[in-house]
Amino acid sequence: MQGKVKFFNSSKGYGFIVDDETGDDVFVHVTSLNGLKINEGDKVEYVIEEGERGKTATNIQLV
Repeated sequence: MQGKVKFFNSSKGYGFIVDDETGDDVFVHVTSLNGLKINEGDKVEYVIEEGERGKTATNIQLV
């Protein structure tokens, strides 16, 4: 999947990616970044997993 970082708060450790295909917000947690730093507006590739509270992005990489 591909999308754009809508919001990411590094001090709180979470944010959201807007999916390019569906326009849905996908939750992203700092533990899924594996040391990668992302900022608002960054284009990313990721895998969606169903988490406790809905869709969660994992295996995130910059495009």
